[in-house]
Amino acid sequence: MRAYADNDYPANHKPDWRVIAGLWPYLAEFRGRVALAGACLIIAKLAIVATPIALKYIVDYLDQGRDGELLVWIPLLLVGTYGLLRFSGTLFNELRDALFARVAERAMRRVSLRLFRHLHQRELAFHLDRNTGGLTRDMERGTGGISFLLRFTLFNIVPTILEILLVSAILLVAFNPGYVAAIVVAIIVYVLFSIKVTEWRTRFVREANARDNQSNSRALDSLLNYETVKYFNNEAFEAEVYDQDLEDWEKARLKNRLSLATLNIGQSLIIGIALVVILGMAAVEAASGEITLGDFTMINAYLIQLFIPLNALGFVYREIRQALVNVERLFSLLGDAPKVVDAEHAQDLQIQGGEVRFENVQFAYQAARPVLKGVTFTIPAAHKIAVVGASGAGKSTLARLLFRFYDVDGGRITIDGQDIREVTQSSLRNALGVVPQDTVLFNDTLFRNLAYGRPDASEAEVYEAARLAHLDRFIETLPEGYQTRVGERGLKLSGGEKQRVAIARVILKNPPLLILDEATSSLDSLSEQAILDALNEISRTRTTLVIAHRLSTIRDANTILVMDDGQIVESGSHGELLEAGGKYAGLWRQQNREGKLD
Repeated sequence: MRAYADNDYPANHKPDWRVIAGLWPYLAEFRGRVALAGACLIIAKLAIVATPIALKYIVDYLDQGRDGELLVWIPLLLVGTYGLLRFSGTLFNELRDALFARVAERAMRRVSLRLFRHLHQRELAFHLDRNTGGLTRDMERGTGGISFLLRFTLFNIVPTILEILLVSAILLVAFNPGYVAAIVVAIIVYVLFSIKVTEWRTRFVREANARDNQSNSRALDSLLNYETVKYFNNEAFEAEVYDQDLEDWEKARLKNRLSLATLNIGQSLIIGIALVVILGMAAVEAASGEITLGDFTMINAYLIQLFIPLNALGFVYREIRQALVNVERLFSLLGDAPKVVDAEHAQDLQIQGGEVRFENVQFAYQAARPVLKGVTFTIPAAHKIAVVGASGAGKSTLARLLFRFYDVDGGRITIDGQDIREVTQSSLRNALGVVPQDTVLFNDTLFRNLAYGRPDASEAEVYEAARLAHLDRFIETLPEGYQTRVGERGLKLSGGEKQRVAIARVILKNPPLLILDEATSSLDSLSEQAILDALNEISRTRTTLVIAHRLSTIRDANTILVMDDGQIVESGSHGELLEAGGKYAGLWRQQNREGKLD
């Protein structure tokens, strides 16, 4: 079993740091806020760096005053200044975060919306190959990673570097250059160690993410197919497979944790050694009288102040690497161009009569296995053409191509002489109404599912569509009526009820072109006749393509096309095809024997 079908990166893949530059457009929307947040950042760092200086003067004054008379107001003033500086550092840091909060949240919103739209623009093949659970994990981690990168790149790494420079400048001017040299050496060793070990452990982060996606996808897939699991009594099997995925995830997480412990221990050791060396130097100078007790206190305060954010910098670097992995994955989703796109100068489809033509159409889902082999036919305006044939003959592919879920490999499809590849997808799909073979509903109320055919429809229009689809009597029997929730994918409704919802949606949409893909396949004979009457009524003035298996439903079609192995092998009316005694007549006799023509 493949570990993670959606993981396109090898474990040793190095993230692209240019991803951070790609975040600038999301900052540009709030330039003023970003500038004010930057100003607060600088003020906060200046106050924090000045705090140990105030502490030095307090200690020196108290130390010098042990042998003389102390003026109480002076140390009180210094203590007040010390407290004000500490408060200012916290205040401006909080103001910075408050100012930047809207920037980060808006960036997450913009990216999430952009990705959501992009995924809806992707071709059907993309979604058929995707693990939905893994995809939602990528979206979740990616948007969270963007917020992290924005916040911590600007407000942790930059401030820490600024603080290191300020503290180094103060120590260089006021004390022995050896302090700065020791700090610089410690920082270089710390940074090199952090980068090296983080690079090493990134593969464990990727593996943990991949296993997380894998287990989540498996759980989601199993729950979505709850009924199938029950039909075959495979709860134990599903639990076993899921537990295996969780075991892989557990192992990956353990490696991640152990590698993190290695990094933390190494970083703490470097910081500990640096503190001992620098404070040892300061203690020797304080004992010999080269520096005051206040100087020693200030150096100690600076070291603590410096190494705490430096330690945080190590954490932030680790997290940034992980965030880069997540954001890069999200940006790669955005970077994959849809295979079905509008032409550069695409115009809106203009419906004059609604004539549909398939001209020598060739298509294959996989190059080695052609599905359509030069299919040519015309559906005159306001006519009904039915397509029949064995499973795999290419019937439903005709509907998918007309709807532009895919583009043809050869030939063309036109509506009123307009190549559907030369018109906008939006205008094309506005003109088409589809009743699919398998209707999937949203986990919402019946009313909202019905209104999905035209979200701006009035209540009266929704009720009328339900009546025409012969759904109103069923809804009246429900305790909550139109506000009844249909469950995940509409599982609370029967197949026939779901198809009636699909028919009502199309009635509400009121398109000039119809595609009926096995539209009555889930109905009993009595319901089928009622629905056929409704479909015949709405298709009477519309160009209609009917994909049918049950031949009794298409006897009234103007023309019936018989497909076999991706080609049209027979064409004519119901009576003509029966008289010809070919494939259609054979299918008719077979269904008659099976009782499907009742």
